[in-house]
Amino acid sequence: MRQRYITTTLPYVNADPHIGFALELVQADAIARTWRAAGDGVFFSTGADEHGQKIFDAAQKVGQEPQTYVDHYAAEFQKLKQSLNLSNDAFIRTSDIVHSAAVQEMWRRCAAKGDIYKKTYTGLYCVGCEAFKTEKELVGGTCPLHPNLDLQEISEENYFFRFSNYQEALLTYLEQANSVFPEWRREEAIAFVKGGLEDFSISREKARLSWGIPVPNDDTQVMYVWFDALTNYISTLGWPDDAQGNFKKFWAEGETLQVAGKDQVRFQSLMWQAMLMSADIKHTDTVFYHGFITSGGQKMSKSLGNVISPYDLVAKYGTDATRYILLRHIHPTEDSDVTWERLDEWYTANLTNGLGNLVARVMKLSESHLDAYSGINPRQDLVALENFNFQGAMDDIWACIQRLDQEITETEPFKVIKENPEEGKQLIEKHRTELLLIAHMLTAYMPTTSEQIHDAVIANKKPENLFPRL
Repeated sequence: MRQRYITTTLPYVNADPHIGFALELVQADAIARTWRAAGDGVFFSTGADEHGQKIFDAAQKVGQEPQTYVDHYAAEFQKLKQSLNLSNDAFIRTSDIVHSAAVQEMWRRCAAKGDIYKKTYTGLYCVGCEAFKTEKELVGGTCPLHPNLDLQEISEENYFFRFSNYQEALLTYLEQANSVFPEWRREEAIAFVKGGLEDFSISREKARLSWGIPVPNDDTQVMYVWFDALTNYISTLGWPDDAQGNFKKFWAEGETLQVAGKDQVRFQSLMWQAMLMSADIKHTDTVFYHGFITSGGQKMSKSLGNVISPYDLVAKYGTDATRYILLRHIHPTEDSDVTWERLDEWYTANLTNGLGNLVARVMKLSESHLDAYSGINPRQDLVALENFNFQGAMDDIWACIQRLDQEITETEPFKVIKENPEEGKQLIEKHRTELLLIAHMLTAYMPTTSEQIHDAVIANKKPENLFPRL
């Protein structure tokens, strides 16, 4: 039995959830459900990143203590579990005491290795990224990810991590074909390392930023938010004490997969892996990077008014329809553009007029002319998810849906049953069995719909309309 660990990144909890993170959650959930269906042991984690300058500034702006502020937004992200029907085993918060203790242990191990030192540094700091920027990272003198934010020139005494010590080790790690997916992100990571690694700051002066985990043995400093947040991937498993054995089972001896956005390559595949190497902990086996979701050809932003909330999607289309849209109509690794008009078209064409109509056609005939289903329950008929191609897996399922729909149109069982009852029953039985197979193909992607179709077949009863018209 394989033991497999999967985690999303931790979103900053300084705003409500957006559709981009919902994509990451649903992708990870589909993978976790696919693994479980195959009989693997699975630990699926997500959570909330709650420290740093952005959180502190946002809390001050609304006149709240940082902890009160993050408690509110962490709860908003936790609601996604029910709204998106997620199967995660853990929700880690970086303000948890247990996590703080793990981060301090990570610091001590890296320090014992000689990889942490203190120096005075002057650099350009992007609050949006919570990171210092080098000249080669800037585009037109600004951060390419946050071009509307002014970079702050900051000079202070910080602790630094000897990133430069791990250039060769990271290249060796990245030579493994499965270390990063898709391939061009691995090439991007390799190019970054070959361009030369600069040691990075891992603390801030407490006098300037108090909202963070204290640096061991130095009350004047708190940890840089990325050093803190990245450690969640093992603190959620109980590291370092590992009282329940989850770290040993799922990380040290298991197969590990991290799901992240395309802007995370430097942090997930380089900085985090170097930290693990420094602490003598096994590296992540694979990091999968998805693309971004844009709207009307523009990056989503509150100022443009084009932000789409996952809660709005669920309110309009339902949970499984939202999962369907994210998995079938959003490219797994490239950027995808969505508008409410497109969303309506996808829902109506493929769910209301597609799957929903097919279920109604088959089960109406079955309920009218057949006895209760007595065949073998084909629960192992799952569509393989290869190379994180969610679209491909969903397309395969919809090809089956379209074939069955076409077969019903061509064979006209509603006519055959009148002229030759025995032949008609055999035809309807065949269609009902194929519908049950489709239900099980949908298990990891649209779990509630899968269960509804399965239950309808077993009960031999046409269900309520699965996807009502808009």
